[in-house]
Amino acid sequence: MTALEIENLDFDFLTLEDYDMLSDAVKQAYPEYQNTWWEKPKIRKLVKIFPEGQVAIKVNGEIVACSLTIIVNYDKFSDNHNVKKITKNYTFDSHDEEGDMLYGIDIFVVPEFRNLRLGRRLYDYRKELCEKHNLKGIVVGGRISGYQDYVDEYTPKEYIEQVKRKEIDDDILNFHLANDFYISRILRGYVESENASKEYAVLLKWDNIYYEKPSEQVESKKNVIRLGLIQWQMRPYKDLGELMQQAEYFVDAVADYRSDFALFPELFNAPLMAQYNNLDEHEAIRQLADYTEEITQRFTELAIAYNINIITGSMPELRDNTLYNVGYLCRRDGTTERYEKLHVTPDEARIWGLQGGKQLKTFDTDCGKIGILICYDSEFPELSRLLADEGMDILFVPFLTDTQNGFSRVRHCAQARAIENECYVAIAGSVGNLPNVHNMNIQYAQSMVFTPCDFAFPSNGIKAETTPNTEMILIVDAEIDALRELHEFGAVRNLKDRRKDIFHLRKASKSA
Repeated sequence: MTALEIENLDFDFLTLEDYDMLSDAVKQAYPEYQNTWWEKPKIRKLVKIFPEGQVAIKVNGEIVACSLTIIVNYDKFSDNHNVKKITKNYTFDSHDEEGDMLYGIDIFVVPEFRNLRLGRRLYDYRKELCEKHNLKGIVVGGRISGYQDYVDEYTPKEYIEQVKRKEIDDDILNFHLANDFYISRILRGYVESENASKEYAVLLKWDNIYYEKPSEQVESKKNVIRLGLIQWQMRPYKDLGELMQQAEYFVDAVADYRSDFALFPELFNAPLMAQYNNLDEHEAIRQLADYTEEITQRFTELAIAYNINIITGSMPELRDNTLYNVGYLCRRDGTTERYEKLHVTPDEARIWGLQGGKQLKTFDTDCGKIGILICYDSEFPELSRLLADEGMDILFVPFLTDTQNGFSRVRHCAQARAIENECYVAIAGSVGNLPNVHNMNIQYAQSMVFTPCDFAFPSNGIKAETTPNTEMILIVDAEIDALRELHEFGAVRNLKDRRKDIFHLRKASKSA
């Protein structure tokens, strides 16, 4: 039958009145198994206990495809099970409305209609059903029906590898792999007296990326995270109070737009060094470090008062007579955590005596896991990859660059990090000039938010950007579910497709 001959195509719940029509469709789909398919009492039971799990597709009023499912508490069954066990001796008493996994009992399409992607429609429905009931995923036992022709040539494992390499065609296995399932294990004796597959099957799984583990605690999980980036103007300030007054103005501005994060640039407090111009540069920045503790305390107070998480950019900090470039994550619940610049530039080491830190880690927030890398650190891809392995969704990069070529290094490396690690990357810098501060004469910046380059995101990978060299704020929404979709179904999957069989990346033991 061609598409032109189809007058009507219905997708509907299966009813017991459909059984005779269903039986005829089974004879066409499974001519070799029609005597072992589900009897009418079994279909009656399925329709009764889980009506929305039993669906059929009708063409011109006749059933041509069908899907049967139950919900099970999968912890009660091992991965090494068979149909008889998972259905409790074919009674379907294993169905549990409070279960955590959708189990595929059967799915078929009549041969004449297998070129219309009806099987995909059925699996799309199964996935929607799984998400609707907040189940962990879908499990099916897929018969490797073509194995009988190769049983003397290949082991089941070798056969599957040949199918995956497209050297052997196995309709059932290929169908599941094409629908985003993955092979969990090989099953022996999955179906009794199943000659075609020599009783072998593969356990196939599909993970629901939207599954949320039930919790009795009150949780507020956000999908859309609003970012507030501050493109800071370097200008003279007479004292710390005046500088923090300007900082509060920006916190107030981005909080007024209900931002979840405020990101300040690297060394945004450098104007306070003007009063130490009589000192050498390395001595002046040590004087600037005296302000860091108080600035952090004030940002913590602002985070609580304005209900926003503040990333303080960076400031010099003196510990054990060693000077570091550090920043603080000031959460809106009043807690703070410290991060460090791990790679200092040659000028920072030579002129200021800055030393690289040793701590690399992700940070838990009420908006998920984030990472923070200061300026030059964004140019070392290993760092962000380690953070991505820990579950980072958003990477924040406060930076300070004097020239356009310096900015371009940060900008292009930051965009590469978004693509490589399938995450958002937000960069914020300072603009203007400080003629009264040595080694801080000019600044060039354009603050931006980068995304992966895939269908759910801008084609050029730029979510939003500021006007270059102009003091302003940038408000951007980051959709976390779009990242989840990308991880599983992206046109390319940079995280999943890494060749871990030929390279491995890990933290040194000294890194937190």
